[in-house]
Amino acid sequence: MLGESPAFLDLLEHASRVAAVNKPVLVIGERGTGKELIAARLHYLSPRWEAPLVKLNCATLTEALLETELFGHEAGAFTGATRRHIGRFEQAHGGTLFLDELATVSMRVQEKILRAVEYGQFERVGGSETLTVDVRIVGATNGDMPAAVRAGQFRADLLDRLAFDVLTVPPLRARTGDIMQLAEHFALDISRELGRELFAGFTEAASAALIRYPWPGNVRELKNAVERSVHRSVVDEPVDAIVFDPFASAYRPPVEVEPGDPAVAPPERPAPLPCDLKSETARLEVDLLRRALAQARYSQAEAASLLGLSYHQMRALLRKHGMVKPRGSQTGPTAA
Repeated sequence: MLGESPAFLDLLEHASRVAAVNKPVLVIGERGTGKELIAARLHYLSPRWEAPLVKLNCATLTEALLETELFGHEAGAFTGATRRHIGRFEQAHGGTLFLDELATVSMRVQEKILRAVEYGQFERVGGSETLTVDVRIVGATNGDMPAAVRAGQFRADLLDRLAFDVLTVPPLRARTGDIMQLAEHFALDISRELGRELFAGFTEAASAALIRYPWPGNVRELKNAVERSVHRSVVDEPVDAIVFDPFASAYRPPVEVEPGDPAVAPPERPAPLPCDLKSETARLEVDLLRRALAQARYSQAEAASLLGLSYHQMRALLRKHGMVKPRGSQTGPTAA
């Protein structure tokens, strides 16, 4: 983990302090900020560092598969279960279990996690034997967990157990002083991978572009952009252009949001009172979405950053207001 900005150093210090405490921790942050690296730091600076660090991305599995991956299953528990499967809780016994995308877990599985966190006990799917484990939970999400509780999407009692302490990872735009250090590190790595004898650095214009860009995808996006730019650059010469969008082309086919659509048109002047607040709010949202898309040249990722939204929140608002066309539509310019 690289960086010297105050926000980043504060995070590392916070993580180092809580690592020694045998309690669950939540790591909150936007996509690409390095939440998994923080989880690893918590594990390897803890007394559990010699025991397993077991990881699971909860968003990649259905409810049934997630349950068996977490708690295991007995042979014959369901069709195709020909032998016993040891789940992640058992695998992590004595160590740390990192649960990424925790906010996506169903309420039923949350109930089983709650029991495992509170009492260290659970049963495998299809089994009756109560197993006891010693596991420290580190959860990660890019969502607003208190808001999920208020919306009835996450159990308040489970959040209480998991949030002994909360580490919030700053986005890259809050640590611009670290951008060039990270960029040079990624550039050196990809140069070695490409078999180049040296990395000649970035030109002044390229450095300025790296620092000025909003990085909605954070460190992960920075890594991809730097590696792509080094790969496309002339060998033994400084990188003079940063390739932010690999899809950029004069021949790019038309995509989704049309600036001329009625759904994207500027709203009329606000209606006098009395008025319908919901309608007026929707009109304001559409106007801000339209302006952000235009300023970002119809890149949805950049527009989301301008509005302080995640990419997925931006997509949800576009769908809500009918500002995305069905995939396969071939008419008009659209947002990327």
